[in-house]
Amino acid sequence: MEHIAIDLGARESQVCVRAADGTILLEGRHPTVALRAFLGQRPSSRVVLETCAEAFGVAAVARELGHEPVVVPASLARALGVGTRGLKSDVRDARHLSEASCRMARLPAVHVPALQSQARKGECALREALVTTRTKLVNTVRGWLRGQTAGPLRRCTPPRLPARVRAHLAAHGQAVPDAVERVLHVIEALNGQIRAADAALTALAQEDAVCRRLMTVPGVGPVTAVRFAAAVDDVQRFPRASAVQSYLGLVPGEDSSAERRRITGITKAGPSRVRWTLIQAAWCVRRLRPQDPAVQWARRVESRRGRPVAAVALARKLAGILYAIWRDGAVYDPQHSATRRAALYLRLPG
Repeated sequence: MEHIAIDLGARESQVCVRAADGTILLEGRHPTVALRAFLGQRPSSRVVLETCAEAFGVAAVARELGHEPVVVPASLARALGVGTRGLKSDVRDARHLSEASCRMARLPAVHVPALQSQARKGECALREALVTTRTKLVNTVRGWLRGQTAGPLRRCTPPRLPARVRAHLAAHGQAVPDAVERVLHVIEALNGQIRAADAALTALAQEDAVCRRLMTVPGVGPVTAVRFAAAVDDVQRFPRASAVQSYLGLVPGEDSSAERRRITGITKAGPSRVRWTLIQAAWCVRRLRPQDPAVQWARRVESRRGRPVAAVALARKLAGILYAIWRDGAVYDPQHSATRRAALYLRLPG
């Protein structure tokens, strides 16, 4: 089997192909967009890549063409020889990766998500960019109002903000400055685009059987369901709920040595936006379903550790419940005892 190492670049990528005995068969630069054609001409090989923006797309293409893609974590690339001794170039990096592939039967690698999961992550990220931009503009307008004689505006949702600002200034005999009006127009445009993005995500979640089951959990809407499904990608790659919780960075860390043992806060490893959405879902279910067994359990944690810690603990429990629902093809059922395991918060459909 050949070993093809690719040092990816935005426009051009360096390729190094070795035989199984380590002999270099081919080296050269290829346009990144033409890698599909190059890989299509090679026999079934191991294709080694370092994590970057283009890595998962190229890995998916390699898998489609019958190759074995291996995406090496960037944090471990140096251990494989990339950039060692202060010498780093595309040619050297590709050679080191291909050499390591020849020497090691099993390279350290990250999971390569399916194309569907990659598309879902992209759609969620693009929606989030709209929301983040709107939040910055809303905060800018509110900050400007605090310095005006009309005073700050009372709390309102972003969709209602432009009309409320205009009415607020008019009530105090002030006109809306052109600079502020431009920002309000952008906020109104973003409101429409965010509604369209929300509708698209809702339709996507409703079309997917897994996401529909995940949304039976209180506090879990289309955004949380789609993000969780895209991050997990393949539920079979996790042996138990605790593995998913650890992957999402929702478990306590540890800093121990010799006789000293110290448990730290959550590790915050893995996809941060999925962790954030689960914590938001925890706050939501805590507010809307106070009698739910999971919420009652979180309240007991809150009495000992405080609300923020309880919210994170509830998010961790939600991650375990979502995993069990997906694994067992079940839906959420709050009637089981709160002391049972997360998998027992389910009932089979029908």
